[in-house]
Amino acid sequence: MSAADSLLFSDIPASPDFSIEERLRANGKIAIAGVDEVGRGPLAGPVVAAAVILDPANIPDGLNDSKKLTEKKRETIFDEIVFTSQVAWTSLPAATIDTMNIRAASLLAMTLSVDRLAVNADAALIDGKDVPDGLIHIGKAFVKGDARSVSIAAASIVAKVVRDRMMIEADNQFPEYGFSGHKGYGSKAHRDAIAQYGPCSIHRRSFSPVKQMIEAFAK
Repeated sequence: MSAADSLLFSDIPASPDFSIEERLRANGKIAIAGVDEVGRGPLAGPVVAAAVILDPANIPDGLNDSKKLTEKKRETIFDEIVFTSQVAWTSLPAATIDTMNIRAASLLAMTLSVDRLAVNADAALIDGKDVPDGLIHIGKAFVKGDARSVSIAAASIVAKVVRDRMMIEADNQFPEYGFSGHKGYGSKAHRDAIAQYGPCSIHRRSFSPVKQMIEAFAK
């Protein structure tokens, strides 16, 4: 890691905590939503965003970046988050991603998730570098936010579990692609299946690997 990187990430705690939220609450921001998305990179399936407002008196144990947790642990914490917190999520399908582009679809899904919360958020802590236009007045972006804030970590878990469940269901509908195993990401098995069967209705046809395989499949 370079010196510049060390400075950039020097404030990342050993595990995500509630310190960002506590500073905001001290300034009168009470309903603080963590916001994250899952599914920018896959060749198939939706992008899913989630917004979570934790109860400061009842924060589930073990909140962390969803990628650092086992599937079993994510499922367990997901249930605890839904039971104790204000939660909303949004999925946008491949057709929308192809129309808008993946960045725009991800930002829209984040905005819709915050809008769908049962309470109005006073602030939104967003994983990444971008604040969606729809959240510009309440949002702040945090690089590696799911490693800094338990609220963002909770949103990452919700988004990941929801999307994984959707891809497992897609596997039942399109078993030849093996979606339950790779969740739509560009594994060799997935690419081989596209090459053999062509894309199905949940493939992202605007993504270069899929577009190239469509052209090859049509020859």
